[in-house]
Amino acid sequence: MKDLKTKLLNRIPIEVIETAEKLEFELYAVGGCIRNILIDRQFDDIDFAVVGDAVTLAQNISTRIQSKKVAVYRRFGTALVGTKMGDLEFATSRSESYQSDSRKPVDLLPVDIEDDLCRRDFTVNALAFGLTGKKRDQLLDIFSGQDDLEARIIRTPLDPDTTFSDDPLRMLRAVRFAADLGFEIAAETFEGIRNNAGRLSIIAGERIRDEFMKMISGSDPVKAMRLLIDTNLMKEFLPEILDMQGVDQIGKYHHKDVLKHSLRVMQNVIDTSTDPILRLSALLHDVGKPATKRFFKDLGWTFHGHEMVGAKLSWKIGRRLKLGKEKTARMSKLISLHMRPVNLTSEGVSDSAIRRLMFDCENDIDAQLTLCRADITTANPKLVDHYLANFKEVQHRMGNVEARDKMRNFNSPVRGSEIIEICQIKPGPIVGAIKGRIEDAILDGIIANDYESAKEYMLKIKDDVISTNIETLEEERRLRIQERRKITSNYKFPE
Repeated sequence: MKDLKTKLLNRIPIEVIETAEKLEFELYAVGGCIRNILIDRQFDDIDFAVVGDAVTLAQNISTRIQSKKVAVYRRFGTALVGTKMGDLEFATSRSESYQSDSRKPVDLLPVDIEDDLCRRDFTVNALAFGLTGKKRDQLLDIFSGQDDLEARIIRTPLDPDTTFSDDPLRMLRAVRFAADLGFEIAAETFEGIRNNAGRLSIIAGERIRDEFMKMISGSDPVKAMRLLIDTNLMKEFLPEILDMQGVDQIGKYHHKDVLKHSLRVMQNVIDTSTDPILRLSALLHDVGKPATKRFFKDLGWTFHGHEMVGAKLSWKIGRRLKLGKEKTARMSKLISLHMRPVNLTSEGVSDSAIRRLMFDCENDIDAQLTLCRADITTANPKLVDHYLANFKEVQHRMGNVEARDKMRNFNSPVRGSEIIEICQIKPGPIVGAIKGRIEDAILDGIIANDYESAKEYMLKIKDDVISTNIETLEEERRLRIQERRKITSNYKFPE
């Protein structure tokens, strides 16, 4: 108990406790900060329950410490005050009731701290430590949260059906805590999630995204994904994952369970990277396989073009998850190119193909190689050796190309503004076509990747481009993109 108090007081500005005492409010540190101290984990922000007016307390504290970060939500009796050591969140000790179509509480009533703990999501979060008032220096644990911490169990303090129906976001939090803390979900709590999974439909996409991406960034995302599937939550916001389940077999031909493979690839990436978009891309890299699965008697199962179908699906998924254009575009690119590196071996593949891969990867070449390496999951040791040898050869050749041609983060040495000025043309597709031809010349090794060579080449080809009609230039661009993708069109990844 002494250690708990010391760690709390080391993180709480003295002005917080002094102000609460002056206003004669009961102040408690609650929830995650208590839980994390008890299991010896780091904590950043501190939540407070206030038997009194939390907003008034927060406003007085923010004035005393001159905080520049203050947010007040008077309707819900909550407020946030930023400090150098983390955010302090204050909430009036209250009971809540909910309407069936919203997770936002209504009919908020002030109550004592024991009744406030009844509305907490899980027993391990229904913990409070008294900082002022009649329960000062006491640890309140009316639902045996310490026992559940010891047993490594996630359990709701009250009836799970009521807990999850009132606020369905708690179901995602249960999965996140279980995965990140390495805990198990109690049987009745698990069943409560399965019973109420459909209630997730009332939750805003941004809130689902936040919880899901915390899982992806957590200590055990694969466990989180399995729990999402087993609790029926995954089908509510990411059903494409479930489409990858199962193994089909015709005669001697079978293909491995795409979902199991994808989770293995995800784990391989997790072992080497904390990048959340790369981790998510690993989970979704084969999401296009169900739609492209075909059986040919002489070939067995094929998934031609699944990387491009997956890239398109990833845009749909990104929009649903509210990831934003930049992150979704990056995920789509990683998925679309995930088969390219392992197929670029020294046998018949030119330096031009290496340059084009580096060009298409832009500044994600390292992430792309990480994903490609993680995708080698075959159980056949000879195939593992073969594909690892291919992969290492690609890395070696990329190093040589980079040292010679400086392809990393490649951009045309001649900018669009200069093309417009020299060629006396207006901004538009002709500028893009000239830049495209310069880039192709560099990627194909026709000219060096430097300004003087690029400018000289521009002067040589500009008149031809300017005299060509727009439709032909657009077709030229389409064929150029098609050529870059052609290298993997007939490639079958190892089973």
